[in-house]
Amino acid sequence: MAKRLLLFAATTGYQIRVFAGAARRLGIDVKLASDRCDRMDDAWGDHSIAVKFDARMPKSIAAFDGMPFDGVAAVGDRPAILAAEVAERIGVPFHPPAAARACQDKYLARRLYQAAGLPVPAYFRAAISEDPRELARRAPYPCVLKPLGLSASRGVIRADNEAGFAAAFARIRALLEKNPDLRRLRERYVQVESYIEGREFAVEGLVTDGRLQPLAIFDKPDPLEGPFFEETIYVTPSREPAEIQDALLDTAARAVRALGLRHGPTHLEMRANATGIWMLDAAARPIGGLCAKALQFGDWLRNPRSLGVSLPVPELKIPLEELILRHALGEDVSRARLTGPSGVMMIPIPKGGIYESVDGLDRAAAVPGIEDVIITAKQGQRLIPLPEGSSYLGFIFARGESPHDVEQALRRSHVELRFHIATALDTLMPSP
Repeated sequence: MAKRLLLFAATTGYQIRVFAGAARRLGIDVKLASDRCDRMDDAWGDHSIAVKFDARMPKSIAAFDGMPFDGVAAVGDRPAILAAEVAERIGVPFHPPAAARACQDKYLARRLYQAAGLPVPAYFRAAISEDPRELARRAPYPCVLKPLGLSASRGVIRADNEAGFAAAFARIRALLEKNPDLRRLRERYVQVESYIEGREFAVEGLVTDGRLQPLAIFDKPDPLEGPFFEETIYVTPSREPAEIQDALLDTAARAVRALGLRHGPTHLEMRANATGIWMLDAAARPIGGLCAKALQFGDWLRNPRSLGVSLPVPELKIPLEELILRHALGEDVSRARLTGPSGVMMIPIPKGGIYESVDGLDRAAAVPGIEDVIITAKQGQRLIPLPEGSSYLGFIFARGESPHDVEQALRRSHVELRFHIATALDTLMPSP
């Protein structure tokens, strides 16, 4: 009998299709639970389960009573919280609900890291209704202001003085008040913390029985110093010395224990400087969306029959999503290894406006080492840069003989692209 897995996801797109393809190859029966099922393309030829990732979540949890599943997986921060609640209720391994919620709350996460002895910056939490002038007098400088529950650097702004603090606070307040999707209680607060110098890294991993299995360390070669913190290039494996890599992995493992993560994927962000490794954020889900395409694994499936299926052994290249499925259903994937140096560039939005077109796609794709160039922006789409925005123009993927080769290929490919962005009419109109 085929094993059954319950997958929680808020959006359609690349990552969901990869999960669907992996499920078909493995003979797994995957049921999708989504709060946008009326817009989903039916990847499995089946009807998705309608759920809510908001205050109506308790009804969604109860909807799974009596449904037999062998495993649970989630794509996205809010889906991971519901997945944790449902997994606990139906008795299958996943991260505990408290851990999933802590990953979504920067203030609570900082408190847990501090209690576990991890270095944390000076920090405090402020409601967006508070007086920014009073808050500015309390802040350490330079400092960083962060909405508690947002990810991907959205709403994150550096301030170097009281005037900069007041401007940043007003900008974040406007972001939270104008967007109805951000009106949940947690998003009514801003975290203020001292700025951490140093280079930034990400660790991708799987947690089994509370123990972290690192899958990749990503270097972020572009400096992230503010005032905004738009991520661009991720490259793996890391080029850092062994002692730095060991320290990154030790900090990641300690953060997993501090948060209480137990079973499933995790994505962690941190900074390294002369004083040590500093945790920034952790998530109870894998690296987001298209970026997962940069990771492929192999070299451990010599006789892959643990799920009752056989796969061709030569040149196995397992996507991250398939690894997550296998792990969720109890397979030992501890010997999974990356197939070689790889990387991704998240193409930043250079200015706000209306997306029209791009030139140079063929030249960008022809750069040696480039595996794919995917433009996700659509003609006529309103483009909003960070810190208010939450999207990119697209993604460039590369593989090479070394991490250096991968980084250079990504940069050369990006140079070939010319984006045409029209000025939005409302930006030309005078304020009333």
